[in-house]
Amino acid sequence: MTSATREPETPSSTVPPRLIATDLDGTLLRDDKSLSPRTVAALAAAEDAGIEVFFVTGRPARWMDVVSEHVHGHGLAICGNGAAVVDLHGGAGAHRFVKVRALARENAVDAVHLLRDAAPGTVYAVEQTYGFYQEPAYPELHMEIPDLRAPAEELLAPDGPGAKEPVLKILAFHPELDPDAFLGLARLAVGDRATITRSSPSALLEISGPGVSKASTLALCCAERGISHEEVIAFGDMPNDVEMLTWAGRSYAMGNAHPAAIAAASGRTVANNEDGVAVVIERVLAQRW
Repeated sequence: MTSATREPETPSSTVPPRLIATDLDGTLLRDDKSLSPRTVAALAAAEDAGIEVFFVTGRPARWMDVVSEHVHGHGLAICGNGAAVVDLHGGAGAHRFVKVRALARENAVDAVHLLRDAAPGTVYAVEQTYGFYQEPAYPELHMEIPDLRAPAEELLAPDGPGAKEPVLKILAFHPELDPDAFLGLARLAVGDRATITRSSPSALLEISGPGVSKASTLALCCAERGISHEEVIAFGDMPNDVEMLTWAGRSYAMGNAHPAAIAAASGRTVANNEDGVAVVIERVLAQRW
């Protein structure tokens, strides 16, 4: 991944934007996980101009504190790669799930077995609406203490821990495989039983329900608002952003983006540490007046 320092390439469009959809890590957030003052100002200016801003992330809802003060009027964010739409108005620890697109437990168990056969050594974690569980061998990747450590089959059993909560996604980690090779292998092995993507620089895959992606959930939210894909500007940097970058009328890969995101986007902006999202928003707003 490379950093771009040139001015952004701006896709031509005669359709005024009504919604900005942006990924967080590696896109809107700097590498230290902060929002720069320039980015905060750009987001506020877009909202003041009547353009809704949606955060569309692989993060779980409990990791949204970094942006919860910047959700403006609607208060909504798309989390878990499209598995949930969350109202963040309540603040830290008080979010409300507005829409959940769960991964059926039987599909999750199928994915666990198929991927473990295809890539021995794969270990798993389970992300639910409010719970997080992992296998004993799953590494401490998330700087949090899991609610329980147990084999994936036990965690995903109909009477397992958190059985009354929907499964949003499972995480699959391999200690040795190349991340992109692991992604390709997993998609072949699991097929249409689940949607598989990745956003981490390590060999860590994110497995959601069939058809669940940032793009498909964003499309549902836009349809509820009468917003067409031509009226959406999207930003992203990793494979889990590809569908969203392809779907949006205008889209930008960051200067630090993965090649798959660059290929999917209709334009390119500068890196996340150079406020690439803010650069484009400022230009878009300037062109409207």
